[in-house]
Amino acid sequence: MDHPFRLDGRVALVTGGASGIGEAICRVFTSAGAKVIIVDVDEARACKLASELPNATARRCDITDERAVKDLFDTIEKLDVLVNNAGIGLVGGIEQTELEDFRRLFQVNVEGMFLVTRQAMPLLIASRGSIVNIGSVAGLIGVKKRYAYCATKGAVVAMTRQLAVDYPTEIRVNCICPGTVDTPFVEGYLEKYHKHEKEKVRAELNQRQPIGRLGRPEEIAHLALYLSSAEAGFVTGAVYTIDGGWTAA
Repeated sequence: MDHPFRLDGRVALVTGGASGIGEAICRVFTSAGAKVIIVDVDEARACKLASELPNATARRCDITDERAVKDLFDTIEKLDVLVNNAGIGLVGGIEQTELEDFRRLFQVNVEGMFLVTRQAMPLLIASRGSIVNIGSVAGLIGVKKRYAYCATKGAVVAMTRQLAVDYPTEIRVNCICPGTVDTPFVEGYLEKYHKHEKEKVRAELNQRQPIGRLGRPEEIAHLALYLSSAEAGFVTGAVYTIDGGWTAA
C-alpha cells in the first residue's frame, strides 16, 4: 500500500470550511484527491480558499437556516464524506450565561449539525459514506467557565454515537475531540476576553496541554482524513481525543 488514506473520486462537504480546522481539512482532503465543497457563512473567504485548491467549490450557507440547508443539498448529487466542523464558543459559567447566548450556541453547534446531517443522510447512505463530527474535549470533561460550550459539545458526542448505532452498516460516524488548537477561533477569544494580556493567556493555553503547546489545525485534519478513508473501514461510533494529553492528565 504505497499511498494510504486517499480520497480519490470522493466528494466531501466541510461546514465552517473557510478557516481554522475547517480550512486545514479542506486543504488536506483536496491533497488526498477529494473534491471538496467548502461551506461557510463567510462567502468571500470560502471563495478565496476554493480558488487556491484543486477540485474545490465554495457555497455560502447558514447552517441554522433549515431552508438554506435544504437549498444547498438540492444542488449536490453525490456525497461521500460529511465533516461537521462549524461551531461557535462562549466564555462563562452558568451564572454568567444569558439564555439568548445559551440558545445561540445550541442553534449553531447542535441544531446546525442536525440540519446538515439530516439533509446529507440519503446521499451518504447511497454512497456508504462517512461522517466526521468535530467535537471538543469540552464535550468529555468539565472546562472552567464553558458551561454552554461544554453542553453543546457533549451533545455532539452523543449524536455521533447514536447515529453509529442507528446506521451500523449503512454509514460510518465518528467524532474528533480536539484540545486547544491554534486557530482564528482562539485568536478571537484572546482579542475579546484578554486583549491586554494576550501573551500571558496564550502561554497559559499552551501549558494547559501536558505536551506544552497548542494543537495545529493540520494535525486535526490528518485525523479527519484517516477517519474518512477506506483504511478506517472498521471504525465507527468512535470518539477520538487529540489534545496533547489534556484529558489523560
